[in-house]
Amino acid sequence: MDYTTLKDLKPSEFEGAADGYRSMGEMARAAKDHIENVVAAGMRRSLKGEAAEAAQKQLQALSKNFHYTQTECGVISTALNGFAYDMAAAKRKLDSAVADAHAEKFTVESNGSVTYPAGPDKVDGKIPHVGTANGTTTPLAQGINRQAAQFDPNPYYARAQAIGDRIAAALEEATATDEKWAPKLRALKADDDLTVSARDWTDVTSDTGGVRKAADSYLDTIKGPPKEGSGEDNAQWWRGLSEEERAGYISMHPASVGALNGLPADVRDEANRVVLAEQRGATQSQLDTWLKKEPEHYRAYISPITGREVKGAMVPTEEWKEWNKQKGRLEGRLDGMDTIQNRFDMTGKDGLPDAYLLGFDVEGMGGDGRVILANGNPDTADHTAIYVPGTGTNLSDVSGDLDRGTRLWQESHGIAQDSKISTITWFDYDAPRSAKPGEKGDILPEAMFDERAAQGGPILRDFLDGNRAAHMEATGNTGHTTAVGHSYGTTVIGDAAKSGGWPDGPLAVDDVLVAGSPGMQADRAADLGIKPGHMWAMGGGGNDGFVREGGRWLAGLGDNWTIPTDPAFGSNVLTSNAKDHSAFWDEESLSLHQQAYVITGQYERTTVE
Repeated sequence: MDYTTLKDLKPSEFEGAADGYRSMGEMARAAKDHIENVVAAGMRRSLKGEAAEAAQKQLQALSKNFHYTQTECGVISTALNGFAYDMAAAKRKLDSAVADAHAEKFTVESNGSVTYPAGPDKVDGKIPHVGTANGTTTPLAQGINRQAAQFDPNPYYARAQAIGDRIAAALEEATATDEKWAPKLRALKADDDLTVSARDWTDVTSDTGGVRKAADSYLDTIKGPPKEGSGEDNAQWWRGLSEEERAGYISMHPASVGALNGLPADVRDEANRVVLAEQRGATQSQLDTWLKKEPEHYRAYISPITGREVKGAMVPTEEWKEWNKQKGRLEGRLDGMDTIQNRFDMTGKDGLPDAYLLGFDVEGMGGDGRVILANGNPDTADHTAIYVPGTGTNLSDVSGDLDRGTRLWQESHGIAQDSKISTITWFDYDAPRSAKPGEKGDILPEAMFDERAAQGGPILRDFLDGNRAAHMEATGNTGHTTAVGHSYGTTVIGDAAKSGGWPDGPLAVDDVLVAGSPGMQADRAADLGIKPGHMWAMGGGGNDGFVREGGRWLAGLGDNWTIPTDPAFGSNVLTSNAKDHSAFWDEESLSLHQQAYVITGQYERTTVE
């Protein structure tokens, strides 16, 4: 970069452009939210038919466009701020050198060289001549110039040369900054169409990574979240950031922001929707590439008895089986992500509130994914339920567990319409994949052991603490919170209660309700720090008895062979009409009614055995 360009450059103009893109991103976010939560939701409430469905698809596409615009504007804003920050450093060095030149009565020429006046005194009967110093940044040239200055009769030469070197260094730094940022900024452009494709979101991921690396100096000025901070610590950190810093941090670290307990639900939702879109785009691209690699499907069947080919008999090749397994895995992940998007698109139908994605990762702890999704804003809810699913939970078929969270909201809202309700499906642990011997190839089912609950328990405790901190931040009170567990998920709740040490105290909930529990790693509710009268349990018919008794006698998940539906445990044992282990959330069932009574604090309406 030449001297005149850097001298006239105004980093504030780039910062102003960054603010403009940030504002544009905010407008895109507001438009997206208005389309999803007002326009589309209103249409779902009042319009039906083919025309309405076609309009909904158009609105969904428009919403995706605004979401993409919002995300890219955030990346561009951070890139411009990063460029301005880096260039401002070089500009300050240049301005300082020029100011020193003017103080010395030197002239800085248009090429950055420094002209100095004749010497003040005669040397050997002559006035030292006027001269011009050309700056350099190479150590060898600088050394030669220093030696020359010792013999130059004009005392201004050495000072002019030093200033010239500073100008050269500033220009070199500015040139390096320009060369670093030019390709990054040029890359921040979308395809010239109105379709946001998987490739577009893959490009967003690439753009974000490039900008994050280039803008490291600027991003270092934004204080990061406290290491291993509590929900209260995280809330305090977020409160201390400016709007620009928040936007910059979300645009560069959406996964980190989305995973921080204690942050506002709408902030986590914004960050996690970016993660969802990016990971869906990446997964779709992986699947498209994988489909092109399909190996030979069949080979001739060779009899193990004769060792010869059996005429006309064909079997799949081992290579194809492995290929098909990976294909199914990728397709399952896409199905799970589409299920989450479908819930977003259902807002307004049958009165469903806004959905908040409080956590998402396509991999999760054990490769089965991670999903935390709320119906209604938990930060402002009067009553919040956190549902913890059990064995077999994974992203590919998370729809059933999300449906249970939806039914809990609908039932609770139906009996407490004057209250704000939020129900959260919390899947943030490595759930066992098998519950019976031989299931999915496991001789001993994974659900027999407490290991996965012991890993997930502390994570659940941290989430509950963060949920309370965010609620306190938003309302000044804790609200009423119920932890609802199913099957192995109840064991996770038990381990969450046991994982706290001094001065953590009990779980940040008011009630605990478990259905089909094989045991909570305790033989009394009091051992888990649950207040008397606020432990609730229910059992069901059919295979539910096998699960509960298997947990008691075979798995040992109940301490001293005691499970929550035993009188000795200290639960309010709710009457239930669940016909089997998965029927506790059937629509219009007594089991579902009972859960809603507890969730909304209407204890007097429950019926117990």
